[in-house]
Amino acid sequence: MTRWSILLYLAALLSVSSVYAQEDESNAEAEIEELVVQAQATLSVDHFAELTATVLDSESIDEVQAIHPNELMSQVPGVWISRNSGQEHLTAIRSGMLTGAGACGTYLLLENSIPIRPTSFCNVNGLFELNTEQAHAIEIIRGPASSRYGGNALHGVINAITIGPSNVNSASWQLGSYGYNRFDARLGSDQGRVSVHAVRTDGWRDDTGFDQQKLNGHYVSNVGPWQVTHTLSMTSLNQETGGYVRGLDAYEDEVLRFTNPNPEAFRDARSFRYASHWRRGNLLVAPFLRQSSMDFLMHFLPGQPLEQNAQQSGGVLLNWERNFDRWMLSFGGRGELVSMELSEVQSSPTVGSAFLMATRPAGIHYDFTADASHLGLFHDGRYQVSDTLAWKYRVRVETANYDYDNRHLVGNTKDDGTLCGFGGCLYTRPADREDRFSDYAMQIGFERVLGPQSVFHGSLGTGFRPPQIAELYRLQNGQAFADIDSERLDALEMGIRTRTKRGEIHVVAYHEYSRNLIIRDSAGFNQSGGRVDSSGIEIGLTYAISASHQLRTAQSWASHVYDFTQDLSGREVIKTGNNVDTAPRHIGSVQWQWQVREGLQSTLELTRIGSYFMDAANTFRYPGHMTLHWHGKWRVADAWEIQAHIRNVLDDKYADRADWSFGTPRYFPAMPRNAQLGIRRYF
Repeated sequence: MTRWSILLYLAALLSVSSVYAQEDESNAEAEIEELVVQAQATLSVDHFAELTATVLDSESIDEVQAIHPNELMSQVPGVWISRNSGQEHLTAIRSGMLTGAGACGTYLLLENSIPIRPTSFCNVNGLFELNTEQAHAIEIIRGPASSRYGGNALHGVINAITIGPSNVNSASWQLGSYGYNRFDARLGSDQGRVSVHAVRTDGWRDDTGFDQQKLNGHYVSNVGPWQVTHTLSMTSLNQETGGYVRGLDAYEDEVLRFTNPNPEAFRDARSFRYASHWRRGNLLVAPFLRQSSMDFLMHFLPGQPLEQNAQQSGGVLLNWERNFDRWMLSFGGRGELVSMELSEVQSSPTVGSAFLMATRPAGIHYDFTADASHLGLFHDGRYQVSDTLAWKYRVRVETANYDYDNRHLVGNTKDDGTLCGFGGCLYTRPADREDRFSDYAMQIGFERVLGPQSVFHGSLGTGFRPPQIAELYRLQNGQAFADIDSERLDALEMGIRTRTKRGEIHVVAYHEYSRNLIIRDSAGFNQSGGRVDSSGIEIGLTYAISASHQLRTAQSWASHVYDFTQDLSGREVIKTGNNVDTAPRHIGSVQWQWQVREGLQSTLELTRIGSYFMDAANTFRYPGHMTLHWHGKWRVADAWEIQAHIRNVLDDKYADRADWSFGTPRYFPAMPRNAQLGIRRYF
């Protein structure tokens, strides 16, 4: 972080505050097109998301041309997508950056309001299975939304909308630093559309290139009285993965940050989804099919086993909604059947201490399948008490049934049945079993109109997350049975949204309490019992200074504190009152968009990640960072457009993610200054 970065960031924040506080009369009379900052992104009405969600429209998505989801989600208050190697990432929505047991499945990822994976089979890197680069809109709901969307919507929801009217056909090609090569195409009409995204790069660190392809299509037709929209999604990722660089402030080392200590690491992932949305009047019926598979080398573990996992699933989403004078009622549900499989195999002997070599033998560690069924039912209601006051509520009940089949030896032996030294092998395979989890969630809230363009709103709600199959059946150190329960979260939220002809400001304050968090204790056992107390303030603001200048900012200040004491695996020690690790107090961004002249646009963006503790014991701290980016586009003719991007303009040395492991700081160093230049052809 440089002195110039700090000064620019403070100046931008002061500019936003001052221009919003003081409306110049002469400017107020200028002809400024009214800003559209909210879009209808859900396929059915969600009364809570209407006011509280942030929607990134296609123009905002296209402006950034994100290489990684981190670059796009910085526009949303309270959200931090940590950039790991390649397309890998971790997600934080009103929370710390979760890792290890309990890490994935706390944020629900949707495509056109349908989960992209089964409730029981999460992927911590799930955003690379969504075409966020070409979405019609992306809706982000912060806070628990399980009462509408079910399990895994514990901390929030990211919903990518790929269906939308557009008569614009285009193809674009970008070249950039470190062998970056990207192709995008959108072809079709309002009745049907196909979007193709393909990118490859050599990577800026040694052996960290990747190839990624995404395809989305939809087709709209009428079948009798039904309007039917068919959607298709396919993704593929082939990635060379970079490991952490280790040592205090290693991300600043001019040589070390370009290296990759794990050149052998890789991740290959594929996904396929099909859905058919049948709408007739107030009724929506949406059957869907999903498939995904992944192979990746677990380079971060001694012995570097290879994990292979896959899932095939199908189900149906139902929703019926209707207005009754002052009432708006909605009933619906989702049911799905799932077949999952996971194996972990180590091909070579472990290198290291005698303990590591004895307890982590080569061979099969895990090999199991699990069939699951999920059924959730929900009901929403909204009652218009008066012209200025409305009450709303929603409730959901859900069950998850797992049928686990161990295809290998039971216990923590080697794969030939012999015992390991030092008390047994690390990897423990429980016997076949069935598990069932039943959960509920509710939310009540209100909307109070304070003026023609101001609304005060509040809600009290809960969220849940059932255990994932890896937490139940991928055990260690002789744990024969994981007695864990669904994670729970209680949340209170208050906010005010005000719009003017020049823009919008939305301020939200919240308090959340998470309990039954799944942790791995000092014995290496998965157990429930973690608790976290969180509170924060979020601000989202868009303001048109003039017809050619616009400022946007997303800011959040939050506190996340552990409310339990526990020794964890990996020598982590949590004490009540400690700050949650990898949970910055402040996350923010400021964008200044300048319409230089007709067809020529420039956008400067400053992002800031505040300091945070790297470990649960609060002994190591990362100082935080600030980054400046620039995006530009020039419509040189009716059919041609030039795009340009400079990321990390000031070439700051910082860490995309800072962590701690067995007493050693480790980092994912951030990409140096890099540029991309592209051309787009409209048809």
